[in-house]
Amino acid sequence: MGYPALIINTAKIRNNTKLLVDKCKKHNIDVAGVSKVFCAMPEAAKAMVEGGAYMLADSRIENGKKLKDIAVPKLMLRIPMLSQVSDIVEYFDVSLNSEYETIKALSEKAVEKGKQHKIILMVDLGDLREGVWHEDAVDFAGSILQFKGIKLLGIGVNLTCYGGVIPTNVNLNQLVSIAEQIEKKYNIKLEVISGGNSSSLHLLDKNQMPERINQLRLGESIVLGFETAYGERIEGTHRDAFTFAAQIIELKSKPSVPVGEIGMDAFGQKPVFEDRGTIKRAILGAGRQDIRVEGIVPRDGNISILGASSDHLIVDLTDCQKEYKVGDIIEFDVTYGGLLSAATSDYVEKVIV
Repeated sequence: MGYPALIINTAKIRNNTKLLVDKCKKHNIDVAGVSKVFCAMPEAAKAMVEGGAYMLADSRIENGKKLKDIAVPKLMLRIPMLSQVSDIVEYFDVSLNSEYETIKALSEKAVEKGKQHKIILMVDLGDLREGVWHEDAVDFAGSILQFKGIKLLGIGVNLTCYGGVIPTNVNLNQLVSIAEQIEKKYNIKLEVISGGNSSSLHLLDKNQMPERINQLRLGESIVLGFETAYGERIEGTHRDAFTFAAQIIELKSKPSVPVGEIGMDAFGQKPVFEDRGTIKRAILGAGRQDIRVEGIVPRDGNISILGASSDHLIVDLTDCQKEYKVGDIIEFDVTYGGLLSAATSDYVEKVIV
């Protein structure tokens, strides 16, 4: 194995997915497994499907191409660019949308390709990311029903990701109300009311999820075992489906404070140091070009991270019970941001176990 490495345990991803799928099924909710944070590595995406995800969701065309041989529907999460409509129709069965001109272009491309492309109309309930403003959603839905090659599959919402707005029984019932107004006004039946992401899971435990919400788009809860409204661990899930591992390349006792006048570091910041005397410091062969340093936590609780440059991660081993040596591997848990950076970096080896 080369280092630094991101180690992916597909059995734990599969188990996490199954646990969440079973939890959602009790409320008649289907799970779309979100693969974007691990760059749609097919082995990890397949584990989600094996765990019961009925659909795979991603935000990148490049990832859609990686998923094309997995026999479940694909959902484009990021509202499409006009320059992407041909690829959206080619590689995704469904996309989230909020712009009339984009939906019109998707319609034209779908007709050209002899396909029907399904859309979920996104409604902004106050988080202020994507979506038609909730007061305009019913009329907007009517304006797009004319398009050929397009099917309005349903409506959806995104909460928490930008504005931090927590999903509640009140705002998700507002989404259901808008869906029912659309159905009544245009005499149609919407198949999907998509109630958000992992931040909506807390409503299941409180038995506060509106009955007509029938889809959730789950990423972090599957890959890391956390709901994202309050950051709580989900009982029974694996926290360690993904491991970041780096190798010690230098191990020496040195002062804890640099000697000399302190200026800017490599990233334009003036660092601050705590004087702890002489400490046992290790340099790992990984840096900010490999990993978001703020997004990793050493599994050895006696290790503390001192800092990093682009290529070097510096840790304090002074309090460790284990006698580390050059060449040893140190493992880290990852946060969502840490996983995203490691999965995206070309310099981190991806290892499936």
